[in-house]
Amino acid sequence: MEQYEPGRLSGAQLAAMRRSLTNGRGALTRRSMLRATGVGALTIGGLAGLSGCGIPPAKREGDGPASTDHSADEKRVVFSNWTEYMDVSEDEKDYPTLDAFTKRTGISVKYTADINDNVEFFGKIQPQLAAGQDTGRDLICVTDWLAARMIRLGYAQKLDPSQLPHAFANLSDQFRSPDWDPGRAHSYPWTGIPTVIAYNAKATGGRTVDSVSQLLDDPRLKGRVAFLSEMRDSIGMTLLDLGKDPGSFTDDDFDAAIARIQKAVDKKQIRRFTGNDYTADLDKGDIAACVAWAGDIVQLQNDNPDIKFAIPRSGYIISSDNLLVPARARHKTNAEKLIDHYYRPPVAAQLAAYINYVCPVDGVRAELAKIDKSMADNTLILPDAAMAAASHAFRSLSAEEETAYEQKFATLIGA
Repeated sequence: MEQYEPGRLSGAQLAAMRRSLTNGRGALTRRSMLRATGVGALTIGGLAGLSGCGIPPAKREGDGPASTDHSADEKRVVFSNWTEYMDVSEDEKDYPTLDAFTKRTGISVKYTADINDNVEFFGKIQPQLAAGQDTGRDLICVTDWLAARMIRLGYAQKLDPSQLPHAFANLSDQFRSPDWDPGRAHSYPWTGIPTVIAYNAKATGGRTVDSVSQLLDDPRLKGRVAFLSEMRDSIGMTLLDLGKDPGSFTDDDFDAAIARIQKAVDKKQIRRFTGNDYTADLDKGDIAACVAWAGDIVQLQNDNPDIKFAIPRSGYIISSDNLLVPARARHKTNAEKLIDHYYRPPVAAQLAAYINYVCPVDGVRAELAKIDKSMADNTLILPDAAMAAASHAFRSLSAEEETAYEQKFATLIGA
């Protein structure tokens, strides 16, 4: 079995990235469709180059090293984020919540929307991190699997709780302790991304579709079902339907989920495995029901009242994008203050109203209702207690597991 460390990717992982490149989450823009949680926007040549670039064999574990913190005498912070992932003014010249931070603290923010893809961004900063150098960034936002990898390698600094009073108090319970960063010692979520079931009520004849079993077995949906080409989403939802916990499953459980989906493929129940391109077919009704990303559904519902979503009784998968302070960052304390700023409910509400993803901050409902009551009532943006309790995170994978699982999944979907 092919092994890898961060910076060296297996053939199966490269294949998964190529899928994302063409139509997966890596191919999306943040606001026009939905965000890219996984891997994607690299050229094939760029992928090949990344697979071969090595990290020095002396792998570090634990907290990332810190350089001297210059926050007290340099009132600035450098923040790299995804595109279309920050509230902007109507003339698109200013970032209101960042401006409010500067006005309140006197700390200026150099904000750059230079993250289009997790793998591409990691390839950009990895050589500096591996060499123990400052990346030139004090705060970054990456998806949970990459955050886990960076923490494991010692590329992220441990945060100071004394600088994060609002974040500590207001972080939603469902995001408090991921297995890759217990107690959020190194990270805080920027937003959450649910994977749910979506259906076109007109295409289903008014019938509700609210379980993976329906997707896989209902003959009335035959040939009009789509699953996602992202392994963690499709396998995670199927594990839940089988009564297994995506946070603690075994190899046998994974194989059972593969077999369950394979059976539906063999009988042509599943039309295809898709990235975000299922949205057009779902809107038209060519796909009647599918495994879907919640952000897509929020946007589709704006124009098509027939688009519905359901949370299976077995639960749903949720992932997150997360704020980290890289090793050797020059302004750690200022970065922590900026993280804490976004856990103040009025600020969190303003951000959620613009980006329309799951807000990880408790206590924002009243503030969001002042901006838009329909958003405050939308459980895809502010999950209620029942929906939050139904969320499950896909557990962290070892290098060996990720290689093996991606290969099995690639075989399943014909990639």
